[in-house]
Amino acid sequence: MQKIEALSPETQSVDVVVSNTTLLRGLFPEVFSEGTIDFDLLKELLGENVDEREEKFGLNWPGKRKARLAALTSSTGTLRPCPNESSNWDTTQNLMIEGDNLEVLKLLQKSYHAQVKVIYIDPPYNTGNDFIYPDDYTENLATYLEYTGQVDAEGRKFSNNTESSGRFHSKWLSMMYPRLKLARNLLKDDGVIVCSIDDAEISNLKHIMDEVFGPENQLAVLVWDRNRKNDAKYFSVGHEYMLVYAKNKQRLIELGTIFREPKAGIKEAQELFEQLRKKHNDNWELVQKDWRDFYRAIPESDPRKPLGRFGKLGPRGPYRDDGDISWPGGGGPKYEVLHPKTKKPCKVPAGGWVYSTPEKFQEEVQRGRVVFGPDESTLPRQCRFLFEGDGQVMASVHFSYAQTATMDFVELMGARVFENPKYWDDLRRLVQYFTGPDDIVLDFFAGSGSTGHGVMAQNSNDNGRRRFILVQLPEPLERENKDNKIAIDFCEKLGKPANIAEITKERLRRAAEKITGENPLFVGDVGFRVFKLDSSNIQAWQADRDDVAGSLMRAIEHLSSERSDDDILFELLLKLGLDLTVSIEKKTISGKEVFSIGEGTLLVCLAKKIEAKEVEPLALAIIQWHKELSPTGESVCVFRDSAFANDVAKTNLSSILNQYGLANVRSL
Repeated sequence: MQKIEALSPETQSVDVVVSNTTLLRGLFPEVFSEGTIDFDLLKELLGENVDEREEKFGLNWPGKRKARLAALTSSTGTLRPCPNESSNWDTTQNLMIEGDNLEVLKLLQKSYHAQVKVIYIDPPYNTGNDFIYPDDYTENLATYLEYTGQVDAEGRKFSNNTESSGRFHSKWLSMMYPRLKLARNLLKDDGVIVCSIDDAEISNLKHIMDEVFGPENQLAVLVWDRNRKNDAKYFSVGHEYMLVYAKNKQRLIELGTIFREPKAGIKEAQELFEQLRKKHNDNWELVQKDWRDFYRAIPESDPRKPLGRFGKLGPRGPYRDDGDISWPGGGGPKYEVLHPKTKKPCKVPAGGWVYSTPEKFQEEVQRGRVVFGPDESTLPRQCRFLFEGDGQVMASVHFSYAQTATMDFVELMGARVFENPKYWDDLRRLVQYFTGPDDIVLDFFAGSGSTGHGVMAQNSNDNGRRRFILVQLPEPLERENKDNKIAIDFCEKLGKPANIAEITKERLRRAAEKITGENPLFVGDVGFRVFKLDSSNIQAWQADRDDVAGSLMRAIEHLSSERSDDDILFELLLKLGLDLTVSIEKKTISGKEVFSIGEGTLLVCLAKKIEAKEVEPLALAIIQWHKELSPTGESVCVFRDSAFANDVAKTNLSSILNQYGLANVRSL
């Protein structure tokens, strides 16, 4: 029975260096010799692709090497479950994690590697007032624990990155770089990341996004017009950006992926159409007149206005029959098409037909999507039906005023407890555009929780089962800052600590209540499990020269006496790469509590005492339960190491389990 100790790989997050080395060994095994890499041979194998110039194109800054190493350093922390702060703990698949996102991203590497479809982040814009970061990246977990008051502070802190700092932009880049590197690992091959930013750091963010994701994977730079500033000296700069990158654009092409969204006002248009056809008893001339009158009255600036271009009405709904039938850009196929009445060849467009073959052309004719003129001298036209399209591609310029988002947020929360929240409906729109009904959405700068709100709202719209993972630093609301008074009073009224993460959680609760209230037929997931970043439950050896005997006694029990079985259980899930919302079943076997995680993938007994006489009945009962569960793949069994009466009892239990096929038996 192998023991899991503080320095065991199982107690740490993914070792990125080892993973990278393993990949390299698979591609170039000949460059490895006695545990080292022969870079001269590697350069020979790569040929002309090696750039040995000292001066290279790219973005460099003081601290970049340290930031790169920060992403490679494993975390020894854990995420502790907090059911009492959660909503629908037993059934929800959503996660709300409190903690520094660098450490949390490391801890999620095993369980959620290549599982996330969309990452949306709204990081600090580096204005000099809103940027919280750890001063010591090499001891990030220790720094975080001090910051949150979980251990005694010794001078390290999280702080604002003021412009008076000698490395204003460098510190921001060093904060962002390792987080983006780790985030990329969590994306599916066809996943997408969207980063909000403003003018202060867009050029720098673009450079590091190109470095982490590759410039060839950029999909767009979206512009969001959010406000007007009439008191500006030179220009009213009221827009922000969203940088959009695919993890692998080539993979999107291979899958034939296209992104589309419903046209603005399409649902209202469908309702109007049904009302008019019922009102006029399918008299299409009258239906058409009322339809045109309705859209003629809509202002040009209204996003619904373009729907009025579908100005003809029939049983299949509004349509337009003026579509260009020629190949975009010219060079399309030119074949003979006979007019249905005259039976003579129709005029061929100069650029060729838009349909690749005569068979495809006739298929579209049968579907009613081609309209012919009175004779063959007139070019046929494409016919498009408003309600039968796949939606429309998203524009790159959007209007979403910050005041709208703020007013909506204040109405939900009852007070202005967060400055500049992102509008949840904008994020719902992105979720709708990029995801399917079962995808995972990650936001590791959760802020006011708008992303979680948007995911739940979209699920309500289409009965989806999307999941969200939110990460938010429990940034304290300082009383010295008068702008925090409303938020502090809000938290105190709720009986909660005055920090941003509490506002995030309360926003999610209120958004869930609002969504289910507005759509009582929706029975989807509007809950969330809360986890908090903390030090590992598995204690490392800490020698006290003044108390050697005491150090030895404390080392007998590797598990922290201050932690619960649930704390230990979820650390096992995390470190063994299981989903934090996986099903957990509990049984009492031979007087001991035994947990089955993932339908038998992991079997855990954390009983504090297992006598020699209890070993056989306990082992046989676990074997029987394992047979009933019948999990696919290998199962892992874990026991508390200090529970066994002696080494013989531990060996016997392991032998019995091994005899019946449970070979992977570990102790903590």
